[in-house]
Amino acid sequence: MTTVKASESREVVIGFEQGIPVSIDGVTKSLASLIVEMNEIVGGYGWGRLDMVENRRVGIKSRETYEAPGALALILAHQDLESLCLERDVMHEKQRLEGRYADLVYDGMWYSPLKNALDAFFDSTQQYVTGEVRLRLEPGRCYVVGRRSPWSLYDYGLATYDAEDTFNHADSEGFVKLWGLGIQTWAARQSTATNGK
Repeated sequence: MTTVKASESREVVIGFEQGIPVSIDGVTKSLASLIVEMNEIVGGYGWGRLDMVENRRVGIKSRETYEAPGALALILAHQDLESLCLERDVMHEKQRLEGRYADLVYDGMWYSPLKNALDAFFDSTQQYVTGEVRLRLEPGRCYVVGRRSPWSLYDYGLATYDAEDTFNHADSEGFVKLWGLGIQTWAARQSTATNGK
């Protein structure tokens, strides 16, 4: 499945609606056909193979190799779109819970109350994960080169550090002083303890 057949680079645009991939290059597809097509496209560039050592439930280590070029490319695109659309704390909490969710599924706990509760959380995070992500494919490589969303939280006026910013940079001085007080106090105590004063 992941054999290099293509020699010329290519870009593919994946469309998402509420976190679900729905199109390739603007053509709407069912999820199943979209994954099959992405397997063919991305696999043709020799990308999408995982070689890893897993921890099985009983504690045994096992070496596993997976080929999932379409799924891995879609995950890459989806995570990139989330970075644009999710508020910082929601994104961090989602990332923290993903491993626990994967463990529940791996352990066969599909109908557990915890898995159902996590479903509700994850579903709520996807409400605004809508837009497009552009992937560039080269032999042995797949990476994001662009993204856009009507729900983007990126604001150029806030993200740059020049005179045209929409916020007053002088406001940062007080914040930086307050933010560093805890560490400053800790460092002073360490210095006192180390120097015996």
